[in-house]
Amino acid sequence: MSEAIPMTATLTAAPGLWATLKEDLACVFDRDPAARSTFEVMTTYPGVHAILVHRLSHRLWHSGWRFPARFLSFLGRTLTNVDIHPGATIGRRFFIDHGACVVIGETAEIGNDVTLYHGVTLGGTSWNKGKRHPTLADGVVVGAGAKILGPIVIGERVRVGANSVVVKDVPADRTVVGVPGRIVDTRAGSLRPANGISLDHHLMPDPVAKSIACLIERIETLEKELAAVRNEPPPPDHSGQCQTCTAGDLCCEHEAMH
Repeated sequence: MSEAIPMTATLTAAPGLWATLKEDLACVFDRDPAARSTFEVMTTYPGVHAILVHRLSHRLWHSGWRFPARFLSFLGRTLTNVDIHPGATIGRRFFIDHGACVVIGETAEIGNDVTLYHGVTLGGTSWNKGKRHPTLADGVVVGAGAKILGPIVIGERVRVGANSVVVKDVPADRTVVGVPGRIVDTRAGSLRPANGISLDHHLMPDPVAKSIACLIERIETLEKELAAVRNEPPPPDHSGQCQTCTAGDLCCEHEAMH
């Protein structure tokens, strides 16, 4: 289920290095309400330092200066705790919030307006050369600790929940959570902020709680049908509570519901 993403066209249309760095700096104020001044961001934001170093090392890499590119990337990793391979392709207005323990592999491709939180890994699943890391389209938001593995495609404006592990392609405008990652929501046609970036990834549904709620509802239906077959009065309706809950103690099912 791969989507064709015009990544090459997107990135070749990018402005020069200085203009790109200015965009990287400016986008911090759009996505981090804690940012107060340009001086503060330039001096204290490791995510900004990491992308600055990557922009430089990436140019060295594609100019054939492979060791200087890797060494500059290593220095950036030592300073920021963000490991971005100089061969990775990153679009405009890229932001790493909190900038810690982020890993981006050599063949990863990242579109414009992408946001990663701390602990994110864009990793490979093969030792073979060639494309082995993910492709993230424009507007993707990846929650803290999430892992996106293999040469898969994450479509435009996808939200990946914190600590999810995604190993399959995801179409545009979806929400993915869990291990392995499951599509639990679609937001096609929904309203978005003026800048097109949705950071409300904390409002994602809980598929486990939903499954438990469905099971509880089904059990109550079966109990009523069994009571009807036995000509017994229907069981009392405890509004999703079991006998343990009605006795005053919350059981695991009730906690899952609430």
